[in-house]
Amino acid sequence: MIDFLDLKAVNQNYAQALKDACARVIDSGWYIGGQEVSSFEREFATYCGSKHCIGVANGLDALILTLRAWKELGKLKDGDEVIVPANTYIASVLAITENNLVPVLVEPDVDTFNISVSGIREAITDRTRVILPVHLYGCLADMPAIVDLAAQYGLLVLEDSAQAHGASLMGRKAGSWGDASGFSFYPGKNLGALGDAGAITTNDDELAKVVRALGNYGSYKKYENFYQGLNSRLDEIQAAMLRVKLQHLDIEISMRQRSAFQYRVGINNELLILPKVDSEAQHVWHLFVIRCEKRDALQRYLSESGVQTLIHYPIPPHKQRAYQGLFESEYPLTEKLHEQVLSLPISGMDDQESVVEVIKQLNKFPG
Repeated sequence: MIDFLDLKAVNQNYAQALKDACARVIDSGWYIGGQEVSSFEREFATYCGSKHCIGVANGLDALILTLRAWKELGKLKDGDEVIVPANTYIASVLAITENNLVPVLVEPDVDTFNISVSGIREAITDRTRVILPVHLYGCLADMPAIVDLAAQYGLLVLEDSAQAHGASLMGRKAGSWGDASGFSFYPGKNLGALGDAGAITTNDDELAKVVRALGNYGSYKKYENFYQGLNSRLDEIQAAMLRVKLQHLDIEISMRQRSAFQYRVGINNELLILPKVDSEAQHVWHLFVIRCEKRDALQRYLSESGVQTLIHYPIPPHKQRAYQGLFESEYPLTEKLHEQVLSLPISGMDDQESVVEVIKQLNKFPG
């Protein structure tokens, strides 16, 4: 069986270094907010090309805390609108509603799966305050156009970079384009911890200060609480793990790009629609997602042929019970994509034999 993603095998490449990192933290006697966290924050900020990195508990908290900080700074208020892709994972929308803000869904570009810039322009109203582009599947959204549009209308930009560690466009990486960016280090991400973890990057000194306080019970100084905050901090052990894996991220990305190139060149079944990309560096292939009108039949066929696949995502946010009645508009392209998308096995390991086998089975799919 070809696994969709074998995390044990991925982490085995760095097993000794990861164990040494754990031992280093255990032996230090310092387990929250220590040297490993501060070092990772500095190293990841440098990697992304941003001034600040604030470690938090997970990727959802990264988005929630950023929007919350803008509210504390007076840049947002209850009822303000945030433009977000209709076909994103629900976490992007949860962060908006958690802050009593209004998500405005915009259909994606059919070729890249990322939010449509023309759709953003059409969705802007006098209540719009934030554009939240999601770099879906590891592909940077059209950030030059989005940043220009935000400047034109005086809007904030919050990148959801949870799937795009290391993706770059015009020499700038994900996490350095917007006013802030949220990252997830969930174990299956390109840069994955061995548990939940996340981070915020920004060049805004004031935002960084408020975000850090909000994630620490709203406190700048112990026992003095300036905000009604929460506990959302990056653990020392997870930071130590991430420091190890960050050193190898670019190599793993190159492996993913190599596999994706093989898929794009080798798959020739007319029943399948392959992802398009303008720049190889723009996409780090957290997921390799194809489309097929007979998606469910294709998934069954591949499973019977020994290939594990996943669906990202079967139900769009506006169809979720959690948001029943909130969205009045229809999103036909989003719904079509969610009915057709299928994610193929891809990882940062050099496993070309598996890729060749997947291509072989895909090209044999009879429909």
